[in-house]
Amino acid sequence: MKFGELLKFAKLFIKNIRAFVAKKNFFIAFFLLQKIICTAQFAPAAGHFGTTAISKDSSCFIGWASGCTVHRGFQDISNHSLGVTTVGDSSFAIGKSDGMVVSLGDSGVATLTFQNPIVDGAGFDFAVFENAFTDSFLELGFVEVSSDGQNFFRFPATSNTQDTLQITNAGSVQCTAINNLAGKYRVFYGTPFDLQELSGISGLNLQHITHVRIVDVIGCIQEQFATHDKKGNKINDPWKTPFSSGGFDLDAVGVIHQVASGVETLMDKAIGLFPNPCNNNLKIQQFENFKIENSQIQILDLIGIAHHNFQIIASSNSQIEIDLHQFANGIYFLKISDGKNISTQKFIVQH
Repeated sequence: MKFGELLKFAKLFIKNIRAFVAKKNFFIAFFLLQKIICTAQFAPAAGHFGTTAISKDSSCFIGWASGCTVHRGFQDISNHSLGVTTVGDSSFAIGKSDGMVVSLGDSGVATLTFQNPIVDGAGFDFAVFENAFTDSFLELGFVEVSSDGQNFFRFPATSNTQDTLQITNAGSVQCTAINNLAGKYRVFYGTPFDLQELSGISGLNLQHITHVRIVDVIGCIQEQFATHDKKGNKINDPWKTPFSSGGFDLDAVGVIHQVASGVETLMDKAIGLFPNPCNNNLKIQQFENFKIENSQIQILDLIGIAHHNFQIIASSNSQIEIDLHQFANGIYFLKISDGKNISTQKFIVQH
């Protein structure tokens, strides 16, 4: 039952409560209402009243994952002959949500790192983006965090979805029945997480979260393959998805609260890069209050190594053009700082 339908049902229940009492069916009706509420107790889909979904363009995001490693899972955990998933690569999970994903496969794992550690602030602290194209075809994932890169702790997840009939790849999941599972919302809307829920755990520093890990949920309800929520309920999501793009499709992880980066303020929208992908020349365009002329420019590869074999061939108050003809094809990050503000953008060299 959808959130709006639940409200209508509740109003109808209240309106007719006297009639139910008169017919001595009050307790039956109350039981039915409680059952419906218990299976639809969490926030609704993006765009609906009460949702916790956060748009990728929200100003609450002050940073994005800057590194990612992936351990692929099988396309079908019950048939290893199909091999592992192949769509995307770890770089697609870096930077702002853009719809480009890395598919984890059954029980696949992605571990993300950040330029500055995430901290526990007021409310939600980060959000995970998946690429579901509807509000009901939801491929889910557990979320874990670490403050040392070795010991990971999982957010307590809840799934009130029925677990007697397998949801197939043509089926659907009600997001109102799930909580603390990544993939709850459709593409370009992040599922947020509050570090405060993990307070008091020994070995976890909530003011210095360096790693976020996403673990694909195997949505199978067969006991030998099933994954479970905090109450031991089987988590039922579309399965089998025996494709190269099977399992959780990780798009991005956005940061809401992080350790301050010195005197510099992170400004993700301060500049734009074009053309992107670029051939030889890349233009850096100023969009916000950012002193682009005489700024310090760094170009980093996927593993964080700085490359210096570029030349500035044109410069003005609002635009810089650089020559990248000596760069190999690949994905890079341009980091530019004017001493007060810093912006990091992903771009592709394709000669």
